[in-house]
Amino acid sequence: MKKLAMIGCGGIGEYHLGHFLQFEDINLAGFCDLVLERAEAFVQKAGRGKAFTDFRKMFDETQPDMVFLCVPPTCHGRIEFEAIRRGIPFFVEKPLSLDVSLAKEIARQVEEKGLITAAGFQCRYDDINDPAREYIAGHPIAHVCASRVGGIPGTDWWNIKSASGGQLVEQAIHQMDMLRYLLGREPETVYSVATRGLITQEDNPGYFTDDLSTTLITFEGGLTCTMMTGCYSKNGASWDSKMTFGSLDSRMDYVLCSHIAFYGVDPQDRAQAVAGTIAGDGTQRKSDSEVGITQKSSVDFGLLCDRTFIDAVLTGDPSRIRSSYADAYRSTAFTLACNRSMETGMPEKVVY
Repeated sequence: MKKLAMIGCGGIGEYHLGHFLQFEDINLAGFCDLVLERAEAFVQKAGRGKAFTDFRKMFDETQPDMVFLCVPPTCHGRIEFEAIRRGIPFFVEKPLSLDVSLAKEIARQVEEKGLITAAGFQCRYDDINDPAREYIAGHPIAHVCASRVGGIPGTDWWNIKSASGGQLVEQAIHQMDMLRYLLGREPETVYSVATRGLITQEDNPGYFTDDLSTTLITFEGGLTCTMMTGCYSKNGASWDSKMTFGSLDSRMDYVLCSHIAFYGVDPQDRAQAVAGTIAGDGTQRKSDSEVGITQKSSVDFGLLCDRTFIDAVLTGDPSRIRSSYADAYRSTAFTLACNRSMETGMPEKVVY
């Protein structure tokens, strides 16, 4: 039975542990965290394994066949290089790093070693993605309007942009990754503007990051997209977070990890919507009778994501992994280019 180890026993680590406890074909051998009590708590939950505070000592004692890295964004580097040196396949949570050159070097060494890797872009495993990609393939997209708005996570390091990367890099990277995955195109340039002042030190002491950012993205072939993301929300009614893919005669609303809705693709729907499409001033007007065709997510895509990596290690076949380290590096470079644009106030090329 293959042995699995974990580094990082916080909230995202617990998310993965919940999946591992459903698998009977792996041995949970070791749990590592800088806070020993947290690692020991995982041992208690797993009912097996050993707790460590030094990942090298854990590697020496447990000799794992695979490792899950669930650490904050600034903690990457030494762990990955040691796993590569020992030839241990690894799954790493996003973002891969806040240093694009570091992530690039890890990607190079992974390729050189021929190591099986995966990243925590679990949204790629949702069953709404195939029909979404079919729609995009059959309806040339004119523009994409994307957004993600929420509140502030309850983690101290998240409040500091130099530690988390900010919301675009640490959270909305899921939307950015899905834009690449669904469109099948790579971003070429980004122009990002940050907004602060909505959240004050009185509201949230120790808060030093962007409240909101807006990005204009140009993809291969000239397709444009706007991405707005904010952590200012105090109520779910404050914004409708989704990605709208608009073609010439229809559109698809994609709500991450939830559902997709198509408008104008059904013949009856199209006939109802076309009448009176253009208002007197030439602007778009939707018909009051417009109805969409909705398909909801019906799988545990996070479980599938973890299971796919584990199966790849067990079989030696990584072909079903939808986000390897190399591919996840491109999504990381994408979002970090946005951060550079916020700093320079200028458009930035996405360089891989």
